Amino acid sequence: MAPGSNPVWGYSQQNGPSTWHEQYPVAKGQRQSPIDIVTDKVEFDRTLSDNPLNIIYSNNCCQSVTNTGASFQVAVDGTGTEISGGPLDNTYKLVQFHAHWGHGGNEGSEHTVDGVTYPAELHLVHWNTKYKDVTEAVDKSDGLAVIGIFFTEGKEHAGFKSVSDLFSKVPRKTDKVDIKFKFDPACLLPAGRDYWTYLGSLTTPPLFESVTWIVMKDPVEVSAEQLAALRSLLWETPSGEGQMCNNYRPPQPLQGRLVRASF
Repeated sequence: MAPGSNPVWGYSQQNGPSTWHEQYPVAKGQRQSPIDIVTDKVEFDRTLSDNPLNIIYSNNCCQSVTNTGASFQVAVDGTGTEISGGPLDNTYKLVQFHAHWGHGGNEGSEHTVDGVTYPAELHLVHWNTKYKDVTEAVDKSDGLAVIGIFFTEGKEHAGFKSVSDLFSKVPRKTDKVDIKFKFDPACLLPAGRDYWTYLGSLTTPPLFESVTWIVMKDPVEVSAEQLAALRSLLWETPSGEGQMCNNYRPPQPLQGRLVRASF
């Protein structure tokens, strides 16, 4: 790509979500994400509570933080991590986590609940161990499982702070810093483990329809300063370098899919 040329996809008017179908026709597919979760149309599924979601992470699995140009991304060595149970037929390992957020206020989450948005949404991305690795799993219908966690503004999140404090070291695309301390991603999970689940897709190109979504019902509190740390990251815009924000895809049509609830 020539210097200064527009990236293939992004979040501006020129290359944002409304244009993605031009290069990625699956953008108009049958199981695209995110969605608006309409709570009175959600179906309680007793099998989800009878077979609880099991989440095991480790405090030395997080390796580095990178500015991808579209979010921050924490790379994870999946050894010692696994999720199973709930809607999953197999064991999945954590590979990375990142987030989506707005420019301020309550706008920024990708999933919405009865039309309500949150300031940010964290995504913990896992791959199905029945495949050789995440590269093989990423485009399979059961290849990925993503746990979505809404961030709401409130008190400082002590666990997230150790990660958000690193954002100042990765201001620009491709900037990377190693994580040299113990960090257990489980600290990012809400205390309540009730969730909604449905079959969906990646929310960024290539938009593979490969994700079993597990969206936690209860949001997690982070401080205004921690939300500001997200927006302190920089990205390329058509008019030059700018503040990274509004890096979210709006809800997509449900296309008749069933959304199940564990509670």
